[in-house]
Amino acid sequence: MFNEYEDLSFEEQLQLSESLIIRRYNQQMFLRRNARLLQQELELEAELLEENPELAQTIYTLNMQEIQSNQRGVQNVLGSQESASKEQSVWSKFFPGLGG
Repeated sequence: MFNEYEDLSFEEQLQLSESLIIRRYNQQMFLRRNARLLQQELELEAELLEENPELAQTIYTLNMQEIQSNQRGVQNVLGSQESASKEQSVWSKFFPGLGG
């Protein structure tokens, strides 16, 4: 680490080291706090779903619709790529130098 800072004085290197340690510590605290909040959110969500099966069914239905929509989108993209390659092959019949 200090190889990149060898032109710096010892005090400057020490300050950089301290600032890196502080930054890493703050990042760890931030990540721990976020993990706790996410855990609380998951526990609350589980509680709500247990108490309300209709809500659980609605969420499940919405999730399934989103998955199906995403799958259709992927299929559309793949289909458009296939049709583009077909168009390219048609053009290559007329203009062999274009490749495809």
